[in-house]
Amino acid sequence: MRNLKVQVLERVLAASLLLLAVSPATSRAEASLQEMVNDARSTLANFIADPDMVWFRDNISEARAVLIVPTMVKAGFIIGGSGGGGVLIARDSETGLWRGPAFYSLGAGSIGLQIGIEAAELVLVVMTESGLDSLLSTSFKLGADASVAAGPVGAGTGAKITTDIVSFARSKGVFLGVALDGALIRSRDDRNEAYYGRAASPADVLIRGTVVNVNAAELRADVSHATSHGP
Repeated sequence: MRNLKVQVLERVLAASLLLLAVSPATSRAEASLQEMVNDARSTLANFIADPDMVWFRDNISEARAVLIVPTMVKAGFIIGGSGGGGVLIARDSETGLWRGPAFYSLGAGSIGLQIGIEAAELVLVVMTESGLDSLLSTSFKLGADASVAAGPVGAGTGAKITTDIVSFARSKGVFLGVALDGALIRSRDDRNEAYYGRAASPADVLIRGTVVNVNAAELRADVSHATSHGP
């Protein structure tokens, strides 16, 4: 009996030590992801407030989802690439409520940003159900699995755009015509797990709504507000 009690105590102690060892790393990861969520709020606000973003403001109310990449970093000069992490917020087709975020990474292969641009903010407005379905997969290529077009900027941009995804990029207040055909978008289940404290796929977060982080409530509210003020 004594040996059994000792074994139980040893297991409890080992589990406690493991928890102490893991918790700080988990907390740091969640804090880093929360910073990305907060940065996504700032990026969205920047796009909404810009007077040249007429089409963006007038059409985001029709969006099925919005992917926000707060920092798209250039990896090389002219020939190289660019990449960054982002968050996806999606609208429930039945209730109209917004869910998320789910975490993603975007790599633009050899496309890169414009000469002299080292980093940019990027927003992808997902206009169709098929565009959202593509984002629910493990990975997909823009232009191949979902059509993409650079969004119009400035006045007189009221033309209808028939594409799955419309992209906008800006750097220091200047809008960029970044071509994203061939860019690879990957879901990041590891980041979802760190942020929600359990394994979660994009469908769990965005469609089924089985996981929620209250710390993302303000981002969801920002997207909801932006999309409820159409023309």
